[in-house]
Amino acid sequence: MVAAGIFLSRILGLVRQRALAHFLGNSSVADAFTAAFRIPNLLQNLFGEGALSASFIPVYAGLVADKDREEANRVAGAVGALLAVVVSGIVVLGILAAPLLVTVIAPGFAGEKRELTIRLVRIFFPGAGLLVVSAWCLGILNSHRKFFLSYAAPVAWNLAIIGTLLVLGPRRSMADLAVAAAWASVAGSLLQVLVQWPTVRRLAPGLRLRLTTTTAHVRTVLSNFVPAFVGRGVVQVSAFIDSLLATLLPTGAVAAIGYAQTIYLLPVSLFGMAISAAELPAMSSARGTTEEVSAYLQTRLNAGLRRVAFLVVPSAMAFLALGHVIVSALYQTGEFGRQDSLYVWGILAGSAVGLLASTMGRLYASAFYALRDTRTPLRFAVVRVVLTGALGWFAALRLPGLLVIGPEWGAAGLTASAGLAGWIEFYLLRRGLQVRVGATGLPVGLLPRLWAAAAAGAGIGWVALRYLPAWHPVPLAVVVLGGYGVTYLLAARFFGVQEARDLLVRR
Repeated sequence: MVAAGIFLSRILGLVRQRALAHFLGNSSVADAFTAAFRIPNLLQNLFGEGALSASFIPVYAGLVADKDREEANRVAGAVGALLAVVVSGIVVLGILAAPLLVTVIAPGFAGEKRELTIRLVRIFFPGAGLLVVSAWCLGILNSHRKFFLSYAAPVAWNLAIIGTLLVLGPRRSMADLAVAAAWASVAGSLLQVLVQWPTVRRLAPGLRLRLTTTTAHVRTVLSNFVPAFVGRGVVQVSAFIDSLLATLLPTGAVAAIGYAQTIYLLPVSLFGMAISAAELPAMSSARGTTEEVSAYLQTRLNAGLRRVAFLVVPSAMAFLALGHVIVSALYQTGEFGRQDSLYVWGILAGSAVGLLASTMGRLYASAFYALRDTRTPLRFAVVRVVLTGALGWFAALRLPGLLVIGPEWGAAGLTASAGLAGWIEFYLLRRGLQVRVGATGLPVGLLPRLWAAAAAGAGIGWVALRYLPAWHPVPLAVVVLGGYGVTYLLAARFFGVQEARDLLVRR
């Protein structure tokens, strides 16, 4: 259900990005829009699903599992009230400090591009605050095992932006259209909260927003929230370093990274986030002796890792080998041309380096959160950020010169270096959890079989590209990627992968 909800919202996200690509292309306005959205989005990333899920869901889900509804409502109401107060203050500060934020995050922007970015940041901030409230609703719904609605809610946000682009796009300048789309984002954020609120009230009829930190459970949430918040902040520092470095690259790099990131986040969300989000309430509800809890976590974690690998390995191979087919089908329209597709493919291929590590790492982090430990993932996140900053600086600003390629390809270096840092963080997470619960991980030999099956699919895809006529990018992608997917599934079945066998038998 998580994957279904995320799939709907991400597909609409791709439609939204296609509409932006059609009307804004890789222009300076597209750069401004992408950079401006990332700055206030810090609120959602810091207070939203990451930190809030890590601290709130384990406590709240435990109370729901123990059928202590009164205390569960008290905790949810206190957390909601505290979030509302803190986030409201940050929204006001963000609006006032927008020029300073743009100077720090986008030092390469100047003139009209900088002024437009500042204006967009001020519009985006209130919407980001509303998305934090939406994440609080998600925590309540997930703890009650209501997964679809919370992850499908962003459909409303995407529809608001898409509708605005389609209605106003042909009649507005690029800059005016970007401003209108930003206001649509705020309206969509409100809609995202409203579609969840009735179900939240039904599941928690006694819920009241009340500022209090007197109960032990509320203090536990706050205690766990601080390191989770700092951990998310550390990750955001990494993202902002990437954004800062991208603004120093030629025009179009910021927008191109944004387009690639939308595609990259699809498997991360559908497979990594979906499985991790579904497992967190279940793992948080584990009861029994230390040995029983450890065995339960091992079982769920190992099964989740197999599912993640089975689905993410072919995604990474597709990004590497057939990324131009994917990008062309999604974005090649209007102001977005063939060369733009090839450029975004290079960035997407760099993202594929750390795709498997990022998705499996989310599952390990969820296991730590289920154990009420938010500090260990924080330490490993710090290591990742330091590596991302150092490797990203070298790969984006120095490596292209050494390789005698255009400076714009530093954007691909940014995503690849982040992937390398992600693998190191994953290794640390796995080693740290094994100390707590025992051996975990994928069976020996599974990954080689999955990569071999994916390579077979990529080979079929390239054969199709060689002999098919010059079709429109969309039908071409349907045929090529369809053949790739079928070949991967059959090859994985031939190599004895249980997940492929189960899927084929089920069909």
